[in-house]
Amino acid sequence: MRFITGCAALAIFFSASLHANPLIDQLIGATRDFLEQQVQEHVASSGLQARHEIQLSRLDHRLRLPLCNDDALSASLESPATPVGRVTVRVSCTAPSPWRLFVPAQVSLFQPVVVSTRPLSRGSVVGADDVHLAERDTGLLGSNYLLDPAQAIGMQLKRNVSADSVLSYTQLENNRIVRRGDKVVISAGNSSVSVKMPGEALEDGTQGEQIRVRNSRSNRVIRARVTGPGQVEAGM
Repeated sequence: MRFITGCAALAIFFSASLHANPLIDQLIGATRDFLEQQVQEHVASSGLQARHEIQLSRLDHRLRLPLCNDDALSASLESPATPVGRVTVRVSCTAPSPWRLFVPAQVSLFQPVVVSTRPLSRGSVVGADDVHLAERDTGLLGSNYLLDPAQAIGMQLKRNVSADSVLSYTQLENNRIVRRGDKVVISAGNSSVSVKMPGEALEDGTQGEQIRVRNSRSNRVIRARVTGPGQVEAGM
């Protein structure tokens, strides 16, 4: 079976023809119906709260191929694996004359994501007033975005962030409340005795994290758990 294949020509924008082209109408209808179904299934299976928009590239009205029988027309997703962002749909016909065409489209998936309320500086800790939810096309963001402000609040910024920017996992890290070189109080004890001694943090630490600390009195290096700013706890 010989297929007539067109790809690049369909991605080019041409002036609309003065006369309607039934083949173009058939291609647009098949592609849009297919993408609508695919996107709805993707949103439902992912449990997303999102709305979508589908925009097809303008097709070449000079195409001259025979119309396809309705029961001989099919569509499939050529790329990518999920129907979000820049996609290509393969439309195939088997009768009366076999042909295959590739139709480019843009699928926008809009969701509320976490964005910055104002410019934020590197090293600052994100507060509740620093972020809010705003609708963005997540098809342009990949998978590196946050859906809940709680995912950002209390985290520390690795770099400067401008106002109204989408926050991502790669921009955030756990708040390091103890820094290497900080003077700390080492607490140790059990149910019957408790002691405190001065020390120095030998590495950064977040709340609850185990870090290396030097006991300033004995010069011994131990591991202790960060319990607060300037506070660590060691076992006896």
